Amino acid sequence: MMKKIPMTIKGVKKLNLELKKLKNVIRPKIISAISEARKHGDLKENAEYHAAREEQAFCEKRIKEIETKLYYAQVIDIKNIICDGTVVFGATVSILNIHTNKKFTFCIVGDDESDFKKGLISINSPIARSLIGKKKLDVVSVNTPSGIIKYQILSIKYV
Repeated sequence: MMKKIPMTIKGVKKLNLELKKLKNVIRPKIISAISEARKHGDLKENAEYHAAREEQAFCEKRIKEIETKLYYAQVIDIKNIICDGTVVFGATVSILNIHTNKKFTFCIVGDDESDFKKGLISINSPIARSLIGKKKLDVVSVNTPSGIIKYQILSIKYV
């Protein structure tokens, strides 16, 4: 049995939008392209047909993947969690790299939602795993490819 996949409400909405687009826009276009390519004769040497079939396989795989993720989604609304000042899934955390004195702010989200450039880090990332359960002013050590980096937690927000 697959375990629950933590997601924020935004993450579920994003996946639902992608699923709707795949089913209602992209899938029909692919079916139409396959139908059109079939009209061009011999399927063995028909590049358009093979390209459309490959695209169809990718599309169907992604649809199944999203449906599975949504089925196993554990939707976590940070506003409904009793927060006791510790870092939890969905929290927005500001941290300070003790060595470089650089500040970073991240929101801890599910794997599908993560986007480092937008300040969204996966719950499964080394930095998020080291922050979970910690409190403001705690110092955490994060194992990175370039060595251990120490961060101090400056603030924790539940928004």
